[in-house]
Amino acid sequence: MEDTEKRKLSRRSLFKGFAGITGAVGAVAALANSATKADTPISTYSSPSMHHDAHTQMGVVGDVGTQNFDPTRFLTDFDYGEVSKTGGQTVREYTVVAEDVEIEIAPGIFFPAWTYNGTVPGPTIRCTEGDFIRIHFTNTGSHPHTIHFHGIHPGNMDGVFEIVHPGDDFTYEFTAAPYGLHLYHCHSVPLKRHIHKGLYGTFIIDPKDGGRPMVKEKREIKEMVMVMNGFDTNFDGDNEVYAVNTVAFHYQRHQIKLRLNEPVRVYLVNVTEFDPINSFHLHGELYEVYRTGTTLTPHDYTDTLVLCQGERHILEFSFKYPGKYMFHAHQSEFAELGWMGLFDVIDEEAPIA
Repeated sequence: MEDTEKRKLSRRSLFKGFAGITGAVGAVAALANSATKADTPISTYSSPSMHHDAHTQMGVVGDVGTQNFDPTRFLTDFDYGEVSKTGGQTVREYTVVAEDVEIEIAPGIFFPAWTYNGTVPGPTIRCTEGDFIRIHFTNTGSHPHTIHFHGIHPGNMDGVFEIVHPGDDFTYEFTAAPYGLHLYHCHSVPLKRHIHKGLYGTFIIDPKDGGRPMVKEKREIKEMVMVMNGFDTNFDGDNEVYAVNTVAFHYQRHQIKLRLNEPVRVYLVNVTEFDPINSFHLHGELYEVYRTGTTLTPHDYTDTLVLCQGERHILEFSFKYPGKYMFHAHQSEFAELGWMGLFDVIDEEAPIA
């Protein structure tokens, strides 16, 4: 599979020199023609903005099916495990399976991924500080894998030396600590290949007091997970597609609906391989930054945040005016290659479809 991919035309060369939707649409259409399975039709997308706003919009031809992975649902899909009690301590059990799965990362663009539970990113594992965590891991893939959790745990549960070969399994057990926003990923070598191929996910540990304080409005807060990632589609060590939650331009085509003044909390994680940094820029607002989520006091108030691989922070904000607001990487190339979306902020009383 990968040898075949290496022979394909460089995706990035198709994008270079293009600007706005005219370039993005033309480039992705060319990508689709070079990388799509023969029996997979490519849909077309047309709107007035493609003709009248060609220099202010970005996008792609067609759309990615959501039957196997829906980035919109992934935003708020938290896995709390199977819960029981032992000696007064909460026990949470999770099942994680490593699988080789071909995923669609842009319309007609398929990537031979290594996954946790069949998706990239893997499930968002969530618990409370002090819970006893038990992860039953089975490797059904074609290569040796592990799960390395960021946070505090015993050395024999670190997912570095406990290599799980194809057909084998391993159970990770530890007490969740500290509270904050963490991640997990495969730690088999070569490490960059296992991460780039898709073996990573978000690990949230809530504070013991029942969660983080709400913002001043004291209203229920809207939480969502955003994992910044990239894909080297021809395996030359250079990403050709960028996204948040895997699918390029998904949140442009499927805008995230918010209410005016609604408190929002974003769990932002960067696992981009081959690029030293990634970033998150929000239009029309600023956000409070809780670095690594290991404090309840914000560190910064800004609209642009730069993260290295493995860095993660919690962002909190609300919009004061209705309208459509972009969020994207503030590396222009990343945004033009897929890492861009929109919040659609509507009146507080208006229904959300």
